[in-house]
Amino acid sequence: MHIPDGFLNIATVATTYAVSAGGVGFGLRQAREKLAEKHVPLMGIMAAFIFAAQMLNFPIVGGTSGHLIGAALAAILLGPWAAVLIMACVLIAQCLIFQDGGLLALGANVFNMGLIASFAGYYLYRLTTRLMRDDRRGKLFGSFIAAWGSVFLASIACAIELWVSGISPIKMALPAMAGWHALIGIGEGLITVGVLRLVLATRRDLVELQRI
Repeated sequence: MHIPDGFLNIATVATTYAVSAGGVGFGLRQAREKLAEKHVPLMGIMAAFIFAAQMLNFPIVGGTSGHLIGAALAAILLGPWAAVLIMACVLIAQCLIFQDGGLLALGANVFNMGLIASFAGYYLYRLTTRLMRDDRRGKLFGSFIAAWGSVFLASIACAIELWVSGISPIKMALPAMAGWHALIGIGEGLITVGVLRLVLATRRDLVELQRI
């Protein structure tokens, strides 16, 4: 889902950079106010896990790529704003070190995989666990829905950005991105469930950390 340079017009680049910069800035303020010392090691572990998971990707029509995201898991364990910061750090490192995603497109990539995926995953998880019993089964099912939904919605945003920029018609970009990522979302959902199951079995207190 990393968009390279040359695929977004100036208006889309400027808009997504402004929104992403504002989101990351507000996330930093939230972190300073609410982040506890026990969050820091988990944020580092999550960033490393997501960085490694995103290194496996494959091309999709329209000049972008498909891969796991990981934002939903970070949001479930640490809250949406912490997840945004983690995703921003991962995406910046990938862009600057591995040229995975363009520098001009960095705002769009942070917007899609940071803001949209984190908040979609967090609130889908909260909604699902609220509708179901908030027990172990409900948490695991909620994590699957959150992970799948975060990937699917982020891919739709990516397709719209490519369409608005005149790179790919919406009737081509949307089915390609949403279709592939609907499948990828299943894999991400299963991985998220597996990680959360392990956390619930070994360090249940991590799921109960104060969210920011």
